[in-house]
Amino acid sequence: QVQLVESGGGLVQAGDSLRLSCAASGRTFRTYTMGWFRQAPGKEREFVVAISGNGRSTLYADSVKGRFTISRDDAENTVDLQMNSLKPEDTAVYYCVAVRSGIVTSARYYDYWGRGTQVTVSS
Repeated sequence: QVQLVESGGGLVQAGDSLRLSCAASGRTFRTYTMGWFRQAPGKEREFVVAISGNGRSTLYADSVKGRFTISRDDAENTVDLQMNSLKPEDTAVYYCVAVRSGIVTSARYYDYWGRGTQVTVSS
């Protein structure tokens, strides 16, 4: 079992930066692909980014490429999402996710989900 707890959300203005963090329980953290999804009001959950268990591979959604950066610290069992140049359309609840496989972009494959953290970007 893996438990995920997100932190770092908040209200910012367009162009600002924000850093989300996800703390994971479990001794096999490095065997999991970790990632972030987001869900805006009235929309389906959307893949944002994922990082492989060994940290060598990442995959970003086109909408955040060049602005968001994912990183993981296996010693601390954390995965962070640095979000720069935020836009109003980035407003959503952001969920930390984990799966014991390679990188996938479909939400249905992720076995573990955090409760989410709200990110609101004002124009």
